[in-house]
Amino acid sequence: MSQTVSFSLQPEVQLRFLNPNDIDEVKTLCQDWFPIEYPDSWFQEITSNAKFYSLAATYDCRIIGLIVCEVKSRTKCNKEDADLLSSNSSSGVHVAYILSLGVLKDFRRQGIASLLLDSLVSYLTTNEQHNCRVVYLHVLTTNAAAIRFYEQRNFKMHNYLPYYYSIKGKPRDGYTYALYINGGQPPWTLLDYIKHVGHLLSKLQPCTLPQRLLRSAQSMWKIVTGKSQIPVDNNHDS
Repeated sequence: MSQTVSFSLQPEVQLRFLNPNDIDEVKTLCQDWFPIEYPDSWFQEITSNAKFYSLAATYDCRIIGLIVCEVKSRTKCNKEDADLLSSNSSSGVHVAYILSLGVLKDFRRQGIASLLLDSLVSYLTTNEQHNCRVVYLHVLTTNAAAIRFYEQRNFKMHNYLPYYYSIKGKPRDGYTYALYINGGQPPWTLLDYIKHVGHLLSKLQPCTLPQRLLRSAQSMWKIVTGKSQIPVDNNHDS
């Protein structure tokens, strides 16, 4: 892909897709930005495999920022991400996993990271990608700047991942952050179930509630004992 998109805030900055000729430059940037060491095969994949959305922001023919995202089937999520979507979501839907997002230090706080992320989300919400239900990522719990960036863009913390990373041989904790798109929904929490029950009860008329409860109890009694009615004790202590 060779499409170039002008950056409205700074006309000198442009967007283009990565290609294999960028491998050496991207390696250097990732070594500077991220504490994780990526294998050579990873750089070859993100610059040539169509399953990756790999976009670079360039200035004077130099890469100053990039975002790399893998779009894949929900069924190919790792175990720790298997519960990203609600249980009624089809197994055929897709998810988008942001592997990396970085900007050169001298170009930060100028909207470049936001532009890269917005371009990705815009791509994922087109008609061709309407089957993608969630964009997610993993982040170190200590990376306050990244967490603040994603939270300001409506990503929500989904999971706490103890000892998820190994940084220079030491275990480090992480979070999963998620943004739901194209009608995607997270799994229900206990609070969601409580709210749902409360909503259903609020629709019942108070005078009919005892009758409904009695009918439900009678149905259960019939199932358990085979009898048609629950015995009613009409004798009360005085």
